[in-house]
Amino acid sequence: MSAMNAFYAQSGGVTAVINATACGVIETARKNRNKIANVYAGRNGIIGALTEDMIDTNKESARTIAALKHTPGGAFGSARYKLKSLEDNRAEYERLIEVFKAHDIGYFFYNGGNDSMDTALKVSMVSKRMGYPVICLGIPKTVDNDLPVTDNCPGFGSVAKYVAISTMEAALDVLSMAKTSTKVFVLEVMGRHAGWIAAAGGLAGNKPEDAPHIILFPEIPFRKRAFLKRVRECVNQYGYCVIVVSEGARYANGKFLAEAGTRDAFGHSQLGGVAPVVANMVRDKLGYKYHYAVADYLQRSARHIASAVDVDQAYAVGRAAVQFALQGKTAVMPVIKRVSDQPYRWRIDATPLAKIANREKMLPRRYISKDGFSITKAARRYLLPLIRGEDYPPYIKGLPNYVRLKNASVTRRLKSKFVV
Repeated sequence: MSAMNAFYAQSGGVTAVINATACGVIETARKNRNKIANVYAGRNGIIGALTEDMIDTNKESARTIAALKHTPGGAFGSARYKLKSLEDNRAEYERLIEVFKAHDIGYFFYNGGNDSMDTALKVSMVSKRMGYPVICLGIPKTVDNDLPVTDNCPGFGSVAKYVAISTMEAALDVLSMAKTSTKVFVLEVMGRHAGWIAAAGGLAGNKPEDAPHIILFPEIPFRKRAFLKRVRECVNQYGYCVIVVSEGARYANGKFLAEAGTRDAFGHSQLGGVAPVVANMVRDKLGYKYHYAVADYLQRSARHIASAVDVDQAYAVGRAAVQFALQGKTAVMPVIKRVSDQPYRWRIDATPLAKIANREKMLPRRYISKDGFSITKAARRYLLPLIRGEDYPPYIKGLPNYVRLKNASVTRRLKSKFVV
């Protein structure tokens, strides 16, 4: 049997290390050209497959592909586009198979989060039904760290490192000015439903007086009176108060503190920024001068301070995905299994996508202090290994030397077009 081509796509919000996973996929495939002739990447994620707009990674040199390992963002473009259910729109899945047939694609690698794992699972089922079986693998990626089964998700370790360091540095700034100026600082981080990133901010301090003094998790219902009381206590005791708040912080009735009233492409409620909401509460009720910051894209694109562990794991799941595919495994995802905390050791296993798709892993209650405002020793044991090590990109004239690909298009073979 002649070698088939592989299709790889990046989905959803990107990370500082998602391109390291792409590097792992492409380099491993190139070492097995007798089975995988080429890797085609979807331009702008799965949309590239639907519209037959694909990138020929074979046009990139080995040196360029290797440089992906230290380059942030999504090198081939990503997209927030969720395929509809099989019952609602079979045409999308039929289109994927049509494109795969036209380009001799026998392997499908989908690099994303919860919704992406569902897509990979559905494509594997549809391909069999349509008589063109494709080996389909999901590859984990999400800064939210909310995929089940896997110990952690590539992308999380680096954003955790960024948030912990930013909290520590900002706290030193506020402390130096607290006597005559700002007394409260609020840092908003990502995490719609799960508080993993917010928890990482807790690594900035070890003693009660150390920042952050308050962490607001999505898993703990927000109680305004208790929150304001804690802020006042911190300012009275320590002279200042640093708060890390997850974008998904919510009231007991489930309403987000920063509900914007609109929804994104995946149907999720869009949030309008919780940091100013919290900061204004402090100003209106306590009268303290404040500053706030929204980490936003900075936290997930900060490759310059990426965790070395995260980079290694991101590359490893990409490499493992290809290896599993060549072993004939399909409808699975490479997962990270923690072997030990000290020394930190891990391995890669394969888990069926059916156990992962459309499921979220919340921050365990045992990782949150009894009062709901900080992390526990158990959380520290889990988090600390994930932010270890530095893997600096090469610098030229003081700036990181990130790679830009040619992204040469694969020649279209179909006459029909598909509109998304």
